[in-house]
Amino acid sequence: MKTKYRKITWLVVAASLGWWAGAGVDYLATHAAQEHATGHRTIDWPQWGGTPQHNNTPIGHDIPTEWNVGKFNYTTGEWDPKTAKNIKWVARLGSQTYGNAVVADGQVYVGTNNSGGWIERYPSDVDLGCLICFDTKDGKFLWQHSSEKLPTGRVHDWPLQGICCAPFVEGDRLWFVTSRGEVRCLDTKGFYDGENDGPYTAEEELLKESKKPYDLNKEADVVWVFDMMKELGISQHNMCSCSVTGAGDILFVNTSNGVDVEHNYIPAPDAPSFFAMDKNTGKVLWTDKSPGLNILHGQWSSPTYFELDGQAQVIFAGGDGWVYSFDPAGDGEGNSKLLWKFDANPKTSRWELGGRGTRNNIIATPVFCNDKLYVAVGQDPEHGEGIGHLWCIDPTKRGNVSPELAFNSADPTQEIPPKRVQAVVPEEGDLTRPNPNSAAIWHYSEVDQNGNDKIDFEETMHRSCGTVAIRDGILYIADFSGLFHCLDAETGKVNWTYDMLSAAWGSPLIVEDKVYIGDEDGEVAIFRHSADPEVAMEDGEPYYGTQDMGNSVYSTPIVADDVLYISNRTHLFAITPEGK
Repeated sequence: MKTKYRKITWLVVAASLGWWAGAGVDYLATHAAQEHATGHRTIDWPQWGGTPQHNNTPIGHDIPTEWNVGKFNYTTGEWDPKTAKNIKWVARLGSQTYGNAVVADGQVYVGTNNSGGWIERYPSDVDLGCLICFDTKDGKFLWQHSSEKLPTGRVHDWPLQGICCAPFVEGDRLWFVTSRGEVRCLDTKGFYDGENDGPYTAEEELLKESKKPYDLNKEADVVWVFDMMKELGISQHNMCSCSVTGAGDILFVNTSNGVDVEHNYIPAPDAPSFFAMDKNTGKVLWTDKSPGLNILHGQWSSPTYFELDGQAQVIFAGGDGWVYSFDPAGDGEGNSKLLWKFDANPKTSRWELGGRGTRNNIIATPVFCNDKLYVAVGQDPEHGEGIGHLWCIDPTKRGNVSPELAFNSADPTQEIPPKRVQAVVPEEGDLTRPNPNSAAIWHYSEVDQNGNDKIDFEETMHRSCGTVAIRDGILYIADFSGLFHCLDAETGKVNWTYDMLSAAWGSPLIVEDKVYIGDEDGEVAIFRHSADPEVAMEDGEPYYGTQDMGNSVYSTPIVADDVLYISNRTHLFAITPEGK
């Protein structure tokens, strides 16, 4: 990881700005005024990215750019609001929070661990994966779903990581993936409505039989459970983490099937990596086991759904670094129906343990916007920095739409199958050819912007676990090396970059004329939304400055009903003008 001594730099690509440099401020002001005039603000943000397309661009009004989180007793977790500014409420979370908040029907949900000790039967020293529900009015704790750790340990259920995904909420139902390999459907009202919504009634019975103190109103009301380890034979690596999405009655799930504890082999290569199920009953509709033996590490990306030219598509970003598009209906016989697949790594890139290689898997969620699909490659953040790739893909293509195809000199007419460690090994006679059916619209990795015939740190797209956010043809993405990139969404041309001097795990939020991004040092940088660096920044710093959250921000800021929600490692903050 680079240190805080890196120089803050930004790149001005004057030729690419053209008329925009002069017109940007007026356009943004007009755009914001139109939003205010229509009053069509985003009320709910009911899944990761808000919609199945996952572009984090809600409509909000008067979203603050200044706040003070106040002070905390980090032994007890108690909040002292005396010095707080623009904080509506604060809710305590666990000791490590990676789940992104979602908001629906007056409730906000966050995945975390159990260090907050919200329910009596599980004291704070009991390690759990927790999905916690709060009231959006005042941050009042409503209920918690508790996932006990698997006895197999960190190979399947890593200690203290909690629930790292976001739920999907629709009406009075919520679906999410537990860290222990289950898909669960919950009643959003918990037991406050006086009903056990079953038919999964075992939860209430287990509580009664456990002889542990409990308050039923603080417990999640479980409707059904699907155990992927038991029913599908998966072996997730470290944990299951997939922010599910749906279309109609279909739910789409990445199983997180991965490598063994030593990272040497895949215990369940024939188990599904991706599947569709009936969201009302939990019945499996179809499955797909790609990439099988070519899984590099784990599979923690989340599915994306969209419709284009009359064809619905669901996107699975695989643990082999390939992007797969399936027909959401399957083939009608319990199997997937592949539309296209795309290799997001250079064919000669090589996978090496501990992040020492150049081949990457995909943790980020693909984003669909303006008939294009955007996705970045990366690795487990513990693997450190490394070269990355950001792709813009044309989803109308079919078949193998990778930029290159792989062959071997022994039979240069026959395409060779994908290989796990290195797709093309020149020493073994392997070779590549450009793919005439490539769906790559543009690719961003290393660009000599200043023309000095070398690639500087600020001219590199590094590994990323974050998604893009796009509005008005402008794309933003953060990488794990701490660079925040602004590109032209149509061409991939770099507008500017900013060095946050700290790793970024999350994704950008665009709302009104503002762009928010958090980092591992606990700061949220706030730029003005513009392709012109002189508009986005002032004297080389974010136009609206940075705000200190008091602890690492691994999550993504969201806006719902004109409230800005940001969670750091230990607390969830609802931020509004004057805290109202």
